[in-house]
Amino acid sequence: MISFPKWKAVLVVLVCILGVAYTVPNFVPKSSLEGLPEWAPSQHINLGLDLQGGSHLLMQVDTADVTEKMLESLKDEVRNALRGGSSRIGYRNLDIRDGSVVFSLRDAADREAAREALLPLSSLMPNGQRSHLIDISDDGKNASVTPSEQAITDRISAVVEQSIEIIGRRVNETGINEPTIQRQGRDRILVQLPGVGNPQRIIDLIGQTAQMTFHLVDLSASAIGNGPAPAGSKRLPSLNEEGVSYVIKNRVMVSGENLEDAQATFQQGQPVVSIRFNGLGGKQFGKVTTENVGKPFAIVLDGKVISAPRINEPILGGSAIISGGFTIQGAQDLALLLRAGALPAPLNILEQRSVGPDLGADSIAAGKIAGIIGLIAVAIFMIVTYGLFGIVANVALAMNMFLIMALLSVLGATLTLPGIAGIILTIGMAVDANVLIFERIREEVRNGKSPTNAIESGYKRAFTTIVDANVTTGIAAVILFVMGSGPVKGFAVTLGIGIVCSMFTAILLSRMIITYWAIRTRPKTLNV
Repeated sequence: MISFPKWKAVLVVLVCILGVAYTVPNFVPKSSLEGLPEWAPSQHINLGLDLQGGSHLLMQVDTADVTEKMLESLKDEVRNALRGGSSRIGYRNLDIRDGSVVFSLRDAADREAAREALLPLSSLMPNGQRSHLIDISDDGKNASVTPSEQAITDRISAVVEQSIEIIGRRVNETGINEPTIQRQGRDRILVQLPGVGNPQRIIDLIGQTAQMTFHLVDLSASAIGNGPAPAGSKRLPSLNEEGVSYVIKNRVMVSGENLEDAQATFQQGQPVVSIRFNGLGGKQFGKVTTENVGKPFAIVLDGKVISAPRINEPILGGSAIISGGFTIQGAQDLALLLRAGALPAPLNILEQRSVGPDLGADSIAAGKIAGIIGLIAVAIFMIVTYGLFGIVANVALAMNMFLIMALLSVLGATLTLPGIAGIILTIGMAVDANVLIFERIREEVRNGKSPTNAIESGYKRAFTTIVDANVTTGIAAVILFVMGSGPVKGFAVTLGIGIVCSMFTAILLSRMIITYWAIRTRPKTLNV
């Protein structure tokens, strides 16, 4: 006996109503939706760079800086290794030269002891090679520790991945919808910003290293004036005061790595940045301010002094205020940079271009035309071939389009030109299931079954075939999404959503309509 449970019918109708409700906002200007309640559907489909235009940036990690920092760190490790342990090994002329850390031993008899002390610095890599080559001459006069090419490559790769993560945090905090940030080659990063016509502020945010440190100001007599800085100190320019410089001590008292939060706020009517340290940073900051009351404390950002306020009293709460003549936008940007974290290496802009929306407008128009032509052609074919059942299939096809757009809106997915191709492909796929069902019903009718039994049997027996066909296509969509990038992922997303929606409309919506029609009319014959 043919039937369709009422609870299932209610569920199908509810899904269809929601599909239409979440699709409609895409045809209404965003300004008209601002007054709607929060629960009301108001999301628009995000258009990719190729459809709405925007900015395209190709950036390169400064690999020379990465290698230099790697060698500086290695130099410190070599120094600590030779000085540590029970037997301190005498050395001299520790320096960096030609991509190696070089030094000489005071006593050639310490050659093997030095090698043993340095061996922990050279770890065994997966390829079976050592990460660092240790070479000490027999007389101890020439010694070097050299990173292998693979170790340098691994370090650059790690810096690129870390940079992508930090760029993503910075860009996401600006509110840009669905930016594309991905690696290209060994040391390049591609950044695409849909809808951003003037990317200068974003470039400034992305390109700034944002390494913040806190130093004591050198108050010695030799530090006064504009001469060279004394040993153990350096002269840095002011960030906001032209022609002004400060002599600060080299030692980093508190690192920006220990920042936990940063927010733009106001103090005495002026924009400032409120910062909060984590537990370790708070202890360090409290200790420094306690021991140096009355002394100026310099706040340094990327080699420039933001300000050097005097410590009036110990600051023990782990929080502080950075003031430096900021504008409101400047304070907000600095807070954003500090929250997102410092880049591990500088980035160089290799390519910058703005993509106009003209190509996107043409693509959307062409996609609309192709979609309309496809819908009309499929609708005519279904009506001519299956009559009344073809009309039901067309209703399901129309609802399938509504559901796809609704899901794209709700999920916040980005629609690209390949995504439009995926939707158009879905138009043909959406009726595949109905074709299988209708052909199965025809076969059941030929075998002498009554109309109602033929309908029931047709849906049941075609179900397995429909699931198998859509699962295999779904697997292909998943592989495209996981293995692909950019446009390929956009195609995979719309294809996957189309598969889910077509399964719903073919197996549930069309079956509900045909079942209730059959129960109400009790047809004696079926013209399928």
